[in-house]
Amino acid sequence: MADQTAPSPAGSGAAVLAASAPAAGPAVPAGPVPPVRDGGGRRRGARRHRWPVVVPFFAFLAVCFGLPAGTMVYGAFTVVDPASGEGRFSTENVGGSLSGAYATGLTGSVELSLVTALLATVIGTLIAQAVVSSPRPALRGVVVSASGVLANFSGAPLAFAFIATLGTTGTVTQLLHLDRTGFSLYSFTGLVLAYLYFMVPLMVVTVLPALDGLRSQWQEAAASCGATRGQYWRHVGIPVLTPSLLGGAVLMFGTAFASHATAAVMVGSSQPLITIQIANALNGNVLVGQENLALAMSLNMVVIALLVMAVQIPLQRRSTRWLG
Repeated sequence: MADQTAPSPAGSGAAVLAASAPAAGPAVPAGPVPPVRDGGGRRRGARRHRWPVVVPFFAFLAVCFGLPAGTMVYGAFTVVDPASGEGRFSTENVGGSLSGAYATGLTGSVELSLVTALLATVIGTLIAQAVVSSPRPALRGVVVSASGVLANFSGAPLAFAFIATLGTTGTVTQLLHLDRTGFSLYSFTGLVLAYLYFMVPLMVVTVLPALDGLRSQWQEAAASCGATRGQYWRHVGIPVLTPSLLGGAVLMFGTAFASHATAAVMVGSSQPLITIQIANALNGNVLVGQENLALAMSLNMVVIALLVMAVQIPLQRRSTRWLG
């Protein structure tokens, strides 16, 4: 007797086709497509509502930086007639600020800044590396705290401290008879020592994050490949740290170049420095009516400071990208 439960061939093919065909859902009536919202429009609207927040900041910049800068540029290129009191556009002030004794002062400031920046970079980096490699965390805390305090100890208090210690009648000078060796605090060497007192701690604070960014795995990998400690620093450590070190050196240069109170109190006009010459011209200590010449010298300092910033910012970005 034939099995009545067996499916027919046709039914079997239909079942296969039905199983292989995708399941169809209920028919959805066609309707209008809802509009897609513009996310860019929302962002632009958020920006429009956000920009009034920064108005006070830009107002502060315009009043505290823009107005003095504009006055300085205008005065640097303006010559006042003593008889009529009328001003006229001229480059005499800028030319005078780059010649004679004023050029010597600018050169002296640049030379002092270069020497102190180089010494502070080397000494500060060595101290920071000793702190990073030390197994004692307390040493790091002491050095960082002391560096933060000493980096801000400059100006007139620092000058008076050095005069009382290393001056002609200073305690250390009399104790060690430094006057017999020809040492004088009121010289270029004395200024270098005074500047290093606050620049070395500043360099320590500046370069510590970069040294912390050197991963220990790099040194372990170099050692596993047979490299010595010197080879690691020559081929890995120093190339990675170069942007940070150059950025720190540029920062040290700018700090020394803009320092005024320490040199003004300690050496006065005995050393040709552009900051002291600007102060003398503004106060009328050299010639009356030289205010615009002082503005021209200030403009020269601003140009050098802008060049320093133009070098430091790319170095800082590269250092952050490598050590971040």
